[in-house]
Amino acid sequence: MLVIGISSERTMGGQVLLFFSVLSLSSVLGQVSYSIPEEMSKGSLVGNMAKDFGLDVRRLKSGKARIFSPDTDDYIELNNDRGVLLIKNRIDREALCGQTTPCALHFQIILENPMEFYSVTVEITDINDNPPSFEKNDVKFKISESALRGAKFILDRAVDPDVGLNGLQTYKLEPSENFVVKLHDQADETKNVEMILDKPLDREKHEYLSLILTALDGGEPQMTGTMQILITVLDANDNSPVFTQPIYKASIRENSAVGTTVMRVTATDADHGSNGRITYSISSILDNARGLFEVNGESGEIRLIGNVDYEKARTFQINIRASDDGGLVDSCKVKIDVIDMNDNKPDIHIMSKSNVITEDAKPGTTKCLCNHLNHSTSFIPFTKSVCSFILLLFKNPPLKLPSAILEPSNLHKPLVITLLNFLLATKL
Repeated sequence: MLVIGISSERTMGGQVLLFFSVLSLSSVLGQVSYSIPEEMSKGSLVGNMAKDFGLDVRRLKSGKARIFSPDTDDYIELNNDRGVLLIKNRIDREALCGQTTPCALHFQIILENPMEFYSVTVEITDINDNPPSFEKNDVKFKISESALRGAKFILDRAVDPDVGLNGLQTYKLEPSENFVVKLHDQADETKNVEMILDKPLDREKHEYLSLILTALDGGEPQMTGTMQILITVLDANDNSPVFTQPIYKASIRENSAVGTTVMRVTATDADHGSNGRITYSISSILDNARGLFEVNGESGEIRLIGNVDYEKARTFQINIRASDDGGLVDSCKVKIDVIDMNDNKPDIHIMSKSNVITEDAKPGTTKCLCNHLNHSTSFIPFTKSVCSFILLLFKNPPLKLPSAILEPSNLHKPLVITLLNFLLATKL
């Protein structure tokens, strides 16, 4: 945040020396935080801002109090007659923040004459409004009756947009005569769902099996989702496919062309013939990667089929399954990092400004508040013309601006602040 003010110093010759200086402001006039559940109805009370900041409601009106935030205008509104913050539109925490916790809105309250600046944070807490769900209604396996006790089969994971206790907690498998379900911890703190053979199969007794996998969350009331597992019992397949590594890592530049090869995964199977023939497929994929990648079933080559944008998602995760014709499988995890390209120009927002300056204005008088946004990670320098103002830098965002000593001949030049990102520029 930039604050533009006046500074002057009289020299021995009676001339006025004007200069730029940059200060880091570590605080504002007031800060307050509120916590509300998601899905509150329009008009619901968020908090009594006037009371919490110790402001008279009349001051809010005379100062033309208003909310400033490029991102939260659709969710929270300020009632100046009562001095309270209200819900402007229903807030869906999952749509706003996804799996990120905590989920919060940050904005400022601006008053004029004199200019004052207050910071507000509203945390959005989760309610149990989403059940666990599977991408597919059913999944099919072909399993040899010679499969040994302890053989594992990777199942599709359920997805629950809720977080914490309201999110996905556990699974159960029914009936459980031949199989049990277990969760296997991964290096990235996620869990694979595995169906473990607990009792040998007998094709002569049961050629086909039908099981129900149920995913349960921890909310109150508890919500569930189900997927059917259909098993065809086959003869003789002694070895499962095995990936060369459990976790693959790759990177891709944002805005890469559709069809770009990301990487190739490889699995081997010691069996011969059809039981050693491997087919690759995507077993599960996070929502942010859906529709962006595909795997070649024969080669294991992963290709880009959509557009990746670093500003929307910086990493993707895909689970790849290798299956042989005998029904045995192995799985691996693929993590894809997006490389940022400089494809966004910065923006400057004028929060408040005054075009009139009296000749007796004191040094330090605030005349303009600016806010800058930049979605790329490249370094963004500021340049500025000489004038009779000081740029003051708030700690958010933490940019450091160079200072410059001004010459008296530059007193009547207009103030120009240029936010540079290569050859892109924005002027006040």
